[in-house]
Amino acid sequence: MRNLLTRSTSGIIYAAIFITSILYSKESFILLVSIFGAFCIYEFGKLIQLKNVLPYLVFLSIISLFYVDAFKGNAVLVLLVLTLLASIQMIGYLYAKKNTYPRNFLQKMDVSIRYLAFSLSFIILIPFIDEVYQPYILVYVLLLIWANDSFAFLIGKNFGKRKLFESVSPKKTIEGFIGGLVFSVATAVVIGFYSELLTITDWIIVAIIISVIGTIGDLVESKFKRQASIKDSGNIMPGHGGLLDRLDSLLFAAPFVYLYIHFII
Repeated sequence: MRNLLTRSTSGIIYAAIFITSILYSKESFILLVSIFGAFCIYEFGKLIQLKNVLPYLVFLSIISLFYVDAFKGNAVLVLLVLTLLASIQMIGYLYAKKNTYPRNFLQKMDVSIRYLAFSLSFIILIPFIDEVYQPYILVYVLLLIWANDSFAFLIGKNFGKRKLFESVSPKKTIEGFIGGLVFSVATAVVIGFYSELLTITDWIIVAIIISVIGTIGDLVESKFKRQASIKDSGNIMPGHGGLLDRLDSLLFAAPFVYLYIHFII
């Protein structure tokens, strides 16, 4: 009971800070994600045993380039392609039988930059529609992620029997995954009914992307932690672990959500 209370309190504080920063201004939002991103890069560095300042510099450089007119269009598209390729590579790593990745300094640097720094950048890019800041886009994306995660946990804990990916995350179940997906789609319908930002169909597709890709992102981080023999990426959030533990689904799904909202719709 005490653990549940700690976890709930920590989660509410995290959500309140995140949503407040998004709604207050684009500057406060970018600042907070920059801080969160720095913590995630630090925590991931511990997982793969990489101590280097370059991933931080790359992440901060990309954020700085958002304010440069030349860094638009094709430049963002190239960044997106590199990030999506990294995501595909991470899915391959998830299914690899041997825990041998990343093996050397260059691989560690590559995964830190393309898998983490680039993906974190797309969290910032999502709410900028035609260069206009639309904060509720990201607020609704977060609500979909939290609906998926919460109901996947609740349904999996109470009704889960069949393992989703036992070798990586023994507690995740197929029932939990389906429950998270269903409630995420239900939340998307409600959002689409009240929001004029996207259609109900579009929000349902975003919910499916978040549920499927976000779950894969969670599993990928779990494999990195299992390879490092670490339960949590950090301890900054009581009951949850580190910021990477909280953002793993979002950072993996972010480039796919960006691709759909900005290039497919």
